[in-house]
Amino acid sequence: MTEDDPLAGVTLLFVYNADSGLMNALKDYIHKGVSPATYPCSLCALTYGGLGMKGTWARFIDGLGVPVEFLHRDELRQGYGVSGIPLPAVLASDGPDTSVLIAADEIDALGTLEELEALVSTTVAGLREERSRD
Repeated sequence: MTEDDPLAGVTLLFVYNADSGLMNALKDYIHKGVSPATYPCSLCALTYGGLGMKGTWARFIDGLGVPVEFLHRDELRQGYGVSGIPLPAVLASDGPDTSVLIAADEIDALGTLEELEALVSTTVAGLREERSRD
């Protein structure tokens, strides 16, 4: 990304509907395995397999050309002072402002990783176009 890029200074925040920490990760892992239909984080379910982040998702993120940060809901509160929004979500932060780009209901409606990648690509392209007009 160059300084001329309309998204210079923007970080995408992928926020999971789960809290951080080893015990929470273990609890979530068991929940996903035992009852995946009731697991509350569709972003986790789409992007993680049994052994960690899916390789295709990691490569997609690397190719976005925008800085990305993955956060749990407690880390979003602590790091960005944001709470009270339905999760999971994808947000954009440019320092002082943080806004929702992809809402929880949009992510929850997705059935595949490919659908998520298409939605993220379209959203980032739209944000880039919008900011280039500003």
